[in-house]
Amino acid sequence: MLFVVSSCAKRNEPTAQQSSRQLTDEAGRTVPVPIKIERFVSLAPNLTEIAYAVGAGDRLVGNTTYCDYPAEARKVEKVGDTLHPSIERIIALRPQVVLVSTASQLEGLTHQLQEHDIAVFVTDPHDLNGVFRSIQKIGDIVGTSEQAKQLVNGLKARVAIVEEKVKGTTPVRVFYQLSAEPLYTAGKDSFVNDLLRRAGAISVTADIPGAWPKFSAEAALATKPEAIILPTGGSMGDNNKTVVDALKRSPAVLQGRVYKINDDHLVRPGPRAVDGLEEMAKALHPEVFK
Repeated sequence: MLFVVSSCAKRNEPTAQQSSRQLTDEAGRTVPVPIKIERFVSLAPNLTEIAYAVGAGDRLVGNTTYCDYPAEARKVEKVGDTLHPSIERIIALRPQVVLVSTASQLEGLTHQLQEHDIAVFVTDPHDLNGVFRSIQKIGDIVGTSEQAKQLVNGLKARVAIVEEKVKGTTPVRVFYQLSAEPLYTAGKDSFVNDLLRRAGAISVTADIPGAWPKFSAEAALATKPEAIILPTGGSMGDNNKTVVDALKRSPAVLQGRVYKINDDHLVRPGPRAVDGLEEMAKALHPEVFK
């Protein structure tokens, strides 16, 4: 829920005054945000993608070294990586708000930035519904609410088509190999589990604690996956080209059901996650997408 109040607050120029509104972010914090946003910084690739998708990319003055989509995002001033951004660089860019992807990024950021009248806003989606909320929230913040609404409606329509097609199919038991050496997979708190479920699949590691737990090859084989998803390309490059040796004896490999999908479509909770959903559903249930 958005609460708007009228108040006088300093902007980046000491002599300027403007109204602000009190917004509640996904860390449960009440954050005073200027009504008109002219300069902002994103500290996560998914938030950068959302910013461009809702039509506010021209006001994005800083992002991270991992923010590479769309192509215009590569030309934006870099403030460091997602986990270790430079406070000095952020302040020098004079943003009115900084978008962060998790509450864990708040430590060490909020106090220093608030001293310079820079708001820090958390959006932390854990499933597709969370992505849709983040898109709408960012649209509200940057003043493109209607464009964000149209984007969300279009994405929801695509999701509905996938869910209707896979409805009634037998869920495929999937092992998600995030990386091979060492072997990491999708745990209980992973965003990708929601995509797998909607695509007509069950993650065989969905009950493992954590988001991306380290896993032994023997334990992976013991799950007897019927299919394996290899997130490749994108920001991962060629670091996950083949399944680990133990899984080469799995039903998935023996039946030729290993699918490579752009990892940026699977692990970045932004608009392209729906692309990842469609790609997985078509790979796992080709018979209903003829």
